Amino acid sequence: MNKTELVNAIAEKAQLTKVQAKAALEASLEAIAEELAKGEKVALIGFGTYSVVEKGERTGINPATKAKIVIPAKKSVKFKAGAELAAKVK
Repeated sequence: MNKTELVNAIAEKAQLTKVQAKAALEASLEAIAEELAKGEKVALIGFGTYSVVEKGERTGINPATKAKIVIPAKKSVKFKAGAELAAKVK
């Protein structure tokens, strides 16, 4: 499912126009992204939890030259499915 298909599904299930559904989806995604950018956790009960994790610096190998390289530390987004979502997927 891509973003357009998700907007169509939201519009149908919530009885909204596609324009309203797209605005609601974009506002939701923006709010989630803003909280994650601040380092906060976003918990959607029954669906899942988004959080930011620190990945430490590590050593890797350049596959083209086989030279060792240092991969810098970075922050990454982690998603953990909630119980209800996990039960539906089974």
